[in-house]
Amino acid sequence: MTTRTSADAAAALIASNRRRRRLRRWIAIGTLPLTLAALLLVGKILSMYAYAHQSVTSYVVGDYSGAAAAGHGQEFLNWFTPYLAPYNIGTALAGSEELDESRTELESALDLASGLEVCAVRVNLAIVIERQGDAALTDGNGPGAAQLYGEALQVTADTPEECSSEQASEQSPDPDRDMGDTIDETEDRLQEKQRQAEEQEQQQDPDEGEGEEQEQEKPEPDQDKLDELQEKLDQGAEEREQNQQGDDEGGGSGTDKPW
Repeated sequence: MTTRTSADAAAALIASNRRRRRLRRWIAIGTLPLTLAALLLVGKILSMYAYAHQSVTSYVVGDYSGAAAAGHGQEFLNWFTPYLAPYNIGTALAGSEELDESRTELESALDLASGLEVCAVRVNLAIVIERQGDAALTDGNGPGAAQLYGEALQVTADTPEECSSEQASEQSPDPDRDMGDTIDETEDRLQEKQRQAEEQEQQQDPDEGEGEEQEQEKPEPDQDKLDELQEKLDQGAEEREQNQQGDDEGGGSGTDKPW
């Protein structure tokens, strides 16, 4: 009797252990998708930080292709900061003077940005359009340059007031540059450049339909103003070259470095 009771107890214990193992197995199978999702999420977050760090460090040392490549690495399933990939790509392309492509990326970033994120995007987008205007003016296309400067001014004018706040400056990509001051300096510089482009257009576009005598009697363009404009363009080109070599100084009548 005792032997039979012991055997029954052992069998019951074995069956109970089997049930527990079976239960643990099904629990493990059921939670496996959640475990994998959590691991993927952690890996995605870590990779975003890694790509962002690589993009910034590459840009600082002048490796613009490396910065753009790191920006492309941020594109896949970026739920948290979707604007950051096109922003970093556009900024890197601006560093290598691929202005049309840079503008396209930054405009995409602006559509995806929200809150104070739009501040840095607008600053860089305005700078890129300003550089497009500089290039047009250097090519002798005064009307095109004036139009581009106007577009850059509109981008700056549409910047929210919050972008001039202390909080916006604290979130600035470059801690050495105040967001509000940068916006004001960019607006002033663009207004001056637009005026100069319009003056150049007026000086280099003589009235049509007049005879040769009238053409000869027309006053010559003010050479001093032309020389001054050319000097400022040369200064802007020199400052851009210095920026590409790691010099963060800008402003004045030149063009700021995107950040």
